[in-house]
Amino acid sequence: MADLTIMGAGIFGLALAYSCAQRGARVRVIEKRAPGAGSSGGLVGALAPHVPENWNTKKAFQFEALRMAGGFWAEVAAVSGRDPGYARLGRVQPLASDKLDLAHSRAAQARDLWQGFAEWRVLPVTEAPGLPLDAPSGWVVHDTLSARLQPRKAGAALVGALQHLGASVETGDTAPDGVVVWATGYEGLQDLSRDLGADLGAGVKGQSVALALSCPDAPQIFADGLHIVPHTDGTVAIGSTSERAFDDPSGTDAACDALVAQARRICPALCDASEVSRWAGVRPRAKSRAPLMGAWPGRAGHFVFNGGFKIGFAMAPALAAIMADLVLDGRDAIPEGFRLTTP
Repeated sequence: MADLTIMGAGIFGLALAYSCAQRGARVRVIEKRAPGAGSSGGLVGALAPHVPENWNTKKAFQFEALRMAGGFWAEVAAVSGRDPGYARLGRVQPLASDKLDLAHSRAAQARDLWQGFAEWRVLPVTEAPGLPLDAPSGWVVHDTLSARLQPRKAGAALVGALQHLGASVETGDTAPDGVVVWATGYEGLQDLSRDLGADLGAGVKGQSVALALSCPDAPQIFADGLHIVPHTDGTVAIGSTSERAFDDPSGTDAACDALVAQARRICPALCDASEVSRWAGVRPRAKSRAPLMGAWPGRAGHFVFNGGFKIGFAMAPALAAIMADLVLDGRDAIPEGFRLTTP
């Protein structure tokens, strides 16, 4: 018998299982497809911060999560013997001419808000690290807080760590009796909404592409809403779309062509890079845009841990520790704005 069962083997479910298993709990993970089969099995893996201004609980928590990420993924790699592809190499963003003053203001605020752990620097594009890119203003922002990992490798590393710790990861879709945590992605948000009679979130489809270009030590690029993320396997991930309406959750289409064309305009080094793979999946977007955490109203012993949307990999390790406190010890330290409440 498990001390708890976690339904869903995406990044939230696996990170929580790992946090609980590290504390000595007997953990069972049940996934109806395969680990990372949903949005956690994508290509991009950008762990990027919110801008350093208008500070609030969510931004402060994300900063702390990014600060602890290196230690978390190094530990997972050591326990599992598998590389999650994590590296904190920063991010470069081209600046529009009318945003230069704002960028300098944010640099000043980052010196205080990021507590000396990382920098937000305004640089001439000729001094930007990594891949050459197009910046019509001649200026870029380079932050040293952003990191990257390879989602599929990260999921495999967590599964390996769980197996090493004696936890089980199984295929199925039926929850047993006892304590159950639901981390079932966008479909789980739909189930929760139906059960509580309120719109608590939905799925947003994303598509991405991997191109063959080896630059594993280059920082990621973010421009015009597009992530360009170099990885350790000789690829650069390009993504992703945000599609509220879709018929095929896992099908790729011409939207991928548009991503590649846009990326090549931004970063000419990608023009001769051949395509390796395409991916599509649906991300769980809570209506509040913040993660949903807490007891499932009306279901004794059941909890919800969902809604990572675009920041799931960045936030999951820190959120998992808080969720483990609640589930294992009854200690509620859920951050403001993240708590699941009855509509």
